[in-house]
Amino acid sequence: MSLPPGFLDELRARVPISRVIGRKVVWDQRKSNQARGDWWSPCPFHQEKTASFHCDDQKGFYYCFGCHAKGDALTFLREADGMEFMEAVKHLAAEAGMTMPEQDPRERQRSDRRGELLEVTEAACRWFRLQIQTGAAAEARDYLARRGLDRAAQDRFEIGFAPGSRTALIQALREKGFDEARIVEAGIAARPDDGGAAYSRFRDRIIFPIRDGRDRCIGFGGRAMDPNARAKYLNSPENPLFDKGRNLYNIGPARSAVAKGQPLIVAEGYMDVIALAVAGFEGAVAPLGTAITEDQLRLMWRVSPEPVIALDGDTAGQRAAQRLIDLALPLTGPGQALRFVLLPAGQDPDDLIKSAGPGAMAALLKQARPLVDLLWTRETEGQRFDSPERKAALDRRLQDAIAKIPDELTRRHYSDEIRRKRRDLFGGDWQRRDGKGRHGRNAGAGKAPARSGNGMPSFTPLPTAPPDGPDGAGSFLEGACLLICALRTELLASVETRLERLLPRDSGRAALLHDLLTGTDSDAGRRALETLRADAHLGLTPNLIESQEAENVLAILGNLFDRLEAQRAAGAELARAEAEIQGEADEGLTWRMQQITRARHRAERPDMEDTGDLNEDRDALSAQLEQFLSGQIWRKPPRG
Repeated sequence: MSLPPGFLDELRARVPISRVIGRKVVWDQRKSNQARGDWWSPCPFHQEKTASFHCDDQKGFYYCFGCHAKGDALTFLREADGMEFMEAVKHLAAEAGMTMPEQDPRERQRSDRRGELLEVTEAACRWFRLQIQTGAAAEARDYLARRGLDRAAQDRFEIGFAPGSRTALIQALREKGFDEARIVEAGIAARPDDGGAAYSRFRDRIIFPIRDGRDRCIGFGGRAMDPNARAKYLNSPENPLFDKGRNLYNIGPARSAVAKGQPLIVAEGYMDVIALAVAGFEGAVAPLGTAITEDQLRLMWRVSPEPVIALDGDTAGQRAAQRLIDLALPLTGPGQALRFVLLPAGQDPDDLIKSAGPGAMAALLKQARPLVDLLWTRETEGQRFDSPERKAALDRRLQDAIAKIPDELTRRHYSDEIRRKRRDLFGGDWQRRDGKGRHGRNAGAGKAPARSGNGMPSFTPLPTAPPDGPDGAGSFLEGACLLICALRTELLASVETRLERLLPRDSGRAALLHDLLTGTDSDAGRRALETLRADAHLGLTPNLIESQEAENVLAILGNLFDRLEAQRAAGAELARAEAEIQGEADEGLTWRMQQITRARHRAERPDMEDTGDLNEDRDALSAQLEQFLSGQIWRKPPRG
């Protein structure tokens, strides 16, 4: 629908955004300033106790400093109530007393069509509810009772029953004035391929109405009573109302529960959701008979920044979790995370609650694991890494997976966590149980830090006069970094990223660096460490390093890494400059250099035959070369 210019601006101006949001939150009166239109509350989009959600009537925007949700009144209606854009516009226009512009005829037709289909599904829902009380539904009622669903639970979730008749529902709806074409289009009935009479799609099944975020009945799910039925669960087909990949069962009540502080729990099926909700976990939803889709993930994140995926403890549930990893990684980031609960083998949430009570489920939810844990488990569980090639293959798979994460900060934290897990797998803990580092030296644990007279930790500066020359300076800084990291291994995790960039030329130092990063202990690394300990240039002793508090040592390391990286950056610039020099040399200099080289060759080979112009005075040529170099004639002269 096309809206005239300025319509939305006037709409936003007429309705204070605090009025729209105020229906979903409780304003913090101490922090808010009503006179200025400045409002604060706990965020309705994620669980929190503090008022980090800010709403500004003058600007017409909201922003959460916790989960970073932001937008205007229309955005809020779409995110909090699940409205489509035009539905949100109409809702706000009605509140503002504004008349909506005339709709395009085709759009009006589509809107009217959806309205008619919703009337059909609501009528069918009522009919199914009536059938659950009939004699034909006795077996269905017994099944529900065995599953622990009393009459109150059945009423709460509007559970109904579809009898075995092929035409009873169609006839009942036609008597209410609905034509057969609309009944078929709403997914309640189907026509055979041979063009025969329409028949009810759901027969001899317990019926679960599916409602969207606005509490509209958009479809149905049916559980077969016949154990030999071709499909145990059957959903409505795709139609103008129902898109199973973009909706979640129980999304409306779950959103309200999450806004009150409950977690969003994603289970596998209808009965799991109902069992969780009845047990007090009211923020439960389920995908509609299919694997979780990208649209469903985004819908979850609009409700909660960290949904908990509670999958059955069978093989299928574990496979579903593994598939979800690849779907979620390219979408994850701040405010869009996942946690996972893997139930005991052979149990679903309903089984667990019945056998061990709601407390067991609550305990599992508290132990929910982050996505990075499942990624690591998927790539390592049941495998042996007894060769460099296998370790490299693991590293490559993990790097490829992490590279899919779009947010740089999230990607960095994933890399840090994977490195920690890799150290634990291949090298053990950074600290041994005897309180010593890998190389058997005390890492400073349990020592009282040295303090100055004013009670503050003492800070012993490191020597700042390295050996002469840039290479000497780099070697000094590199050696100091390696020595401190080897003696204070409990700090490695804090500087690991910078340590990885050292790239020592010396093979012994390279071996020591490898030991530090992987948690191993090689002979070459030990020899390199002893050499560093004995290096007089460093001026470092174990007592000096170990007597410092961790924060002081980290400050020293940070300074050393900064200086080393600056020195290497300067070296890189010099290398580029030298490359440019070669491109700037003129032909005359090139010819002269050739002459000098050939003359030097003659001096080294007196028996060489004379070649005319090479029979020059070697001392003169050497002096000329020195003049060229001292004058830096290859530099381009400055422009006038």
